[in-house]
Amino acid sequence: MTTTQYDTLLELPPPQPSERALHRLVWLVVLLVAVLEGWPAHAARIKEVASVQGVRPNQLTGYGLVVGLDGTGDQSTQAPFTTQSIIAMLQQMGVSLPSGTQMQLRNVAAVMVIAELPAFAQPGQRIDVGVSSIANAKSLRGGTLIATPLKGADGQIYALAQGNLVVGGAGASAGGSKVQINHLSAGRVPQGATVERSVPTPLQQGDWLQLDLNAADFATAREVARTINAAKGSGIAHALDARVVRVRMPPEPDERVGFLADIENLALTLARPAAKIVLNARTGSVVMNEAVTLGACAVAHGSLSVTISSTPVISQPNSFNHSGQTVVSEKADIMITQQSGSLMQMSAGAQLSDVVKALNALGATPQDLLAILQAMKSAGALNAEIEVI
Repeated sequence: MTTTQYDTLLELPPPQPSERALHRLVWLVVLLVAVLEGWPAHAARIKEVASVQGVRPNQLTGYGLVVGLDGTGDQSTQAPFTTQSIIAMLQQMGVSLPSGTQMQLRNVAAVMVIAELPAFAQPGQRIDVGVSSIANAKSLRGGTLIATPLKGADGQIYALAQGNLVVGGAGASAGGSKVQINHLSAGRVPQGATVERSVPTPLQQGDWLQLDLNAADFATAREVARTINAAKGSGIAHALDARVVRVRMPPEPDERVGFLADIENLALTLARPAAKIVLNARTGSVVMNEAVTLGACAVAHGSLSVTISSTPVISQPNSFNHSGQTVVSEKADIMITQQSGSLMQMSAGAQLSDVVKALNALGATPQDLLAILQAMKSAGALNAEIEVI
């Protein structure tokens, strides 16, 4: 291409305004279609709303000792079980102590050890453990957990824990002053337990497997069964109630893992959740979902405050009067202030944003909202279930 031809291409006339508008419209349509295809409303996967029955973690606990502390361990006089544990451990190692031996153990602490055994964990695998002091140890920093068996609810040993503690805190004290950051009486041992026994799962047992929904909902149970049947064939899944869906598994054991992997990633179109408001009376937190609607109502919001101030009044006798006594009394002033609570008309709101705007218009604090929302529910103007935690 010559220079003249290249200049000719650069000097092409620009598109007319009508063509520009058409180009913009086409691009907007393409962008809108892409957004709608990539962002389905109320979409989720089966693994996010249900779990396989029996495939779950198990809690493990154990009692152990942490050694190697820098004088911050248990005080023997106030924690006698620490001394008893040390004596029992030494006897197992062939060390016999004379009867009546008094030991001052400042570098040892009795602890509880907890762990969570994941599903399908096999012997030899490593899991994290948490360690917490159960006596009066000042700090577990720098300590080492000695071999501690971890038992399940059936009393069987499923793991053995041992290792150096990681404590996410620090502290120092001198001259009666003390500075502490975070908590020093608890820590973790990363990969500190070795699994010794596995827990059997029902994955390879029987012809049917049960899916348990995270929340009881008939519409979700029906949608899960319908989606599985549409992908794997009619009659594969049956919704038994609002929480349980029974699924027929392939006969071959090696096909079941792939079958579960397929159905767990099937997309669902969930129905609109039930309207619900959660109130925390201790912290004043108010959380509501998008299904909460508000009917037309009128609300009066005001507050009443009582202020009591006390002033000491001292009365003493005149000069050269030896018979009188000094009398101390108090003068109390009580003042009651009531803020104006105008009656506000609140229109019906069909969206969460409308409800939030209406409540903010009242100028109510989270603590005030607890009473306002409960009063709206009693008056029939709030279409939602209220749960107080």
